[in-house]
Amino acid sequence: MKNKLILSCLCVIFAASNTKIKAQKMSKNIPTPIAKIIPKTLEKHNQKRVDNYFWLNDRENPEVIDYLNQENTYYDAMTADTKGFQKELYEEMKARIKEDDQSVPYLYNGYYYITRFETGKDYPIYSRKKGSLTATEEILFNCNDLAKGQTYFQLGGLSVSPDNKFASFGIDTVGRRIYTIQIKNLETGEILSDKIENATGSSVWANDNKTIFYTRQDKVTLRSDKVFKHKLASDAADDVLVFNEKDDTFNVSVGKEKSKKYIVIGSGSTLTTEYRILNSDNPDGEFVVFQPRVRGLEYSISHFGDSFYIMTNKDKATNFKLMKTPENATAKENWKDVIAHRKDVLLEDIEIFSNYLVVEERSNGLNHIRIMPWSGEGEYYLPFGSETYSAYTTTNVDFDTDILRYSYQSLATPSSVIDFNMKSKEKEIKKEQQVLGGKFDKNNYIEERVWATATDGTKVPISMVYKKGLKKDGNNPVLLYAYGSYGVTMDSYFSSTRLSILDRGFVFAIAHIRGGEDLGRQWYEDGKLLKKKNTFTDFIDCSKFLIKEKYTSPQHLYAEGGSAGGLLMGAVVNMAPELYNGVIAQVPFVDVITTMLDDTIPLTTGEYDEWGNPNEKKSYDYMLSYSPYDNVKAQKYPNMFVSTGLHDSQVQYWEPAKWVAKLRTLKTNDTVLYLNTNMDAGHGGASGRFEALKELAKEYSFLLDLEGIKN
Repeated sequence: MKNKLILSCLCVIFAASNTKIKAQKMSKNIPTPIAKIIPKTLEKHNQKRVDNYFWLNDRENPEVIDYLNQENTYYDAMTADTKGFQKELYEEMKARIKEDDQSVPYLYNGYYYITRFETGKDYPIYSRKKGSLTATEEILFNCNDLAKGQTYFQLGGLSVSPDNKFASFGIDTVGRRIYTIQIKNLETGEILSDKIENATGSSVWANDNKTIFYTRQDKVTLRSDKVFKHKLASDAADDVLVFNEKDDTFNVSVGKEKSKKYIVIGSGSTLTTEYRILNSDNPDGEFVVFQPRVRGLEYSISHFGDSFYIMTNKDKATNFKLMKTPENATAKENWKDVIAHRKDVLLEDIEIFSNYLVVEERSNGLNHIRIMPWSGEGEYYLPFGSETYSAYTTTNVDFDTDILRYSYQSLATPSSVIDFNMKSKEKEIKKEQQVLGGKFDKNNYIEERVWATATDGTKVPISMVYKKGLKKDGNNPVLLYAYGSYGVTMDSYFSSTRLSILDRGFVFAIAHIRGGEDLGRQWYEDGKLLKKKNTFTDFIDCSKFLIKEKYTSPQHLYAEGGSAGGLLMGAVVNMAPELYNGVIAQVPFVDVITTMLDDTIPLTTGEYDEWGNPNEKKSYDYMLSYSPYDNVKAQKYPNMFVSTGLHDSQVQYWEPAKWVAKLRTLKTNDTVLYLNTNMDAGHGGASGRFEALKELAKEYSFLLDLEGIKN
């Protein structure tokens, strides 16, 4: 409710108001899109499933496009009364952003590199200054010019040659993450004739300034599977294939070591990694395997001096450990411990300097930065006083410096970029995110971390932020967000756009559920494969905790997740729909079985170690037991806002489209159900920074409308 009424009456009054809102929308006589039913029988392991909406899996079919447009029209009509509010939210969020903003410059190979934005412009400008920040600015790429005439634009993989004369870059104008790589002469501004299609966008230069290595992807599955070598000013048709990853559960990447001595090809699956190295001075040489793949062995490499440092789970180091090996003896039998494995500390990353080793660790759900002098004396941790923060190293391109650059933020503290002198322990805040508008004061907000108890007794942390003055009376609207897959950790982060709901009385909370690595590697292992349901029950138990502790109630609790987090949303609304008044599912992965049985769909085969291989009956049965699309049933469902992109390369648009179509036929109550498809974008949504705000305004207006908050 917009105005606080007598607390004992509020739930009843709100329930009546919310019902009225729904009734008003349903009484508009707006025709609900109904997808036609064309039954298709799918059979596996002697079990039959009937998919009435399989036909939506064809973006070239005019009837499919027509159905998606009908859903968009329906959404627009049903939310017509919120359009003004959406615009207000958009303008409000935009007004907090410093439009003429720029990144903190960093020095690399004689140039300071800067990314900046101009007032009123959607896209970044990449520039550099030679030797000094007072030098004349050189514009490398003005993406606002490049994006003209495009409904979607993304520049990626920007890589400058060692002699600073050329830059390779990739452009995607569809949103499907299929890039065309080109090369620009930075001295003349000329775009060379070199044109490499169907690439991932990433490329690196050899030290001869004439050779780049890049990755290409399978045209159907979009799996990154090949590494090519391209010579400057040559036809891409003549490019040399240097590595072909034939195992369809692996993806490949190519990069360059910080030392600049080695080009590295990485090949990885969920459980296994393998690297190949080549001296950057010898681009026509042969790549050498660093350590042959062994199923279950994960490792990553960092070159320094005459050695490689290896982060690995070797010897059952579940939380990883740090090892070292001579650069001329890289097989695992030569690796020696530098930092031993610890059961309660996850080793996340390292940064190497001439005099220091910087280690990023995680314990008790919080990340830490550890400074370790190579001398072995006087190591220490950077102090962080909060329990709802994130801190991580950023751009550190030089070995020979005592300055560590890192970033810090919390749920109520804007992001800062900090230069820290590891010798003197002095720090300089190079930049703190500005929140314009004159109203923001972080002291007006409370940050809190609480622990819910899961069904099996496991303690699950929840990070929260809300305005001061919160009363735990069950009447606060709460937006609970989570992801819970792939070992991705959901650290607490600041968002100026989030202020639009915090200042209107919402609590924002992150459930650090199993399936991420928030509490270590085992936290991930306990939320995947045949333990995947822990992810869903953790979220439900976090929801119940917030209700029990009277932060909120089912009439005011909202859930949000995207991609694999959208799978989470689909599972919890099937399992516990009564807990939520509304759910936002962004690009949701909901048709688990059908997708994982189709090895032509992007990402499928590489996902077997995450979700299981449904070609095996045990995995099939388990996945079928939670697959959101397969488990939609006749019951009441919360109000739902579902979004997708027609060109999504990660979760195909037809998954949410089919899910919504099935929900429309089976849900037994009159809650609102929206499918909003961006017909010009992919997995990440709109490409421009301001266009993305318009999509967020839709989500926020959905929540606020359900709360009866109109401005």
